Amino acid sequence: MTSKFLTIDHEKQQRILNAAIKEFAQKGYANASTNEIVKEAGISKGLLFHYFKNKKELYLYLYNHFVNVLKNEFFGEINLQDRDIFVRLKAVTMLKSQLIKKHPDVFNFMMSAYQESSVEVKSELDQRHRELLQTSYGTVFDNIDTEKFKKDIDITRAINIISWTLEGFSNQAMERERLAKHSQADFTYDFSEADVYIEQLKVLFYK
Repeated sequence: MTSKFLTIDHEKQQRILNAAIKEFAQKGYANASTNEIVKEAGISKGLLFHYFKNKKELYLYLYNHFVNVLKNEFFGEINLQDRDIFVRLKAVTMLKSQLIKKHPDVFNFMMSAYQESSVEVKSELDQRHRELLQTSYGTVFDNIDTEKFKKDIDITRAINIISWTLEGFSNQAMERERLAKHSQADFTYDFSEADVYIEQLKVLFYK
């Protein structure tokens, strides 16, 4: 069904996508109204369901689409030439900050999707989120310089601890933003604090 959406002109696609992410980000999946989406996009409801068979298909299309947009931009910009894992992680936090400023509405939508509790979409979102983490961390941690680790360190376990720590920190930051109910996600403090964690991990694992 979504193949029909890809055949329409880019301007109309963007109107629909922008209207949809705004509605879903503000109200969550269950409370989002397709009536509001079509009103904002300037199209009929029948036309929306010509492109997407139901709200769930639209929502999951949005999630997949914007994950791909962010991944392409992220891995198109990130420099993986330096094999120091902590240099890479600092570059990751800086680039994330830049992307949030560039695409605030997209990040608000992705944050709401990450916290979505509706049983209609939660299991699929959780699975896709796990896959995203695996592929992203797999790329960031690929071909790192293992000679910098302390001699008695189990490197595989060290990498697991590093990734689990940063993922847990990210989860806390997202929950804090959710509870604060800001209209725009602001992770300025969190990115600064992430640097402190990175430095502590570096002391723990490096020679």
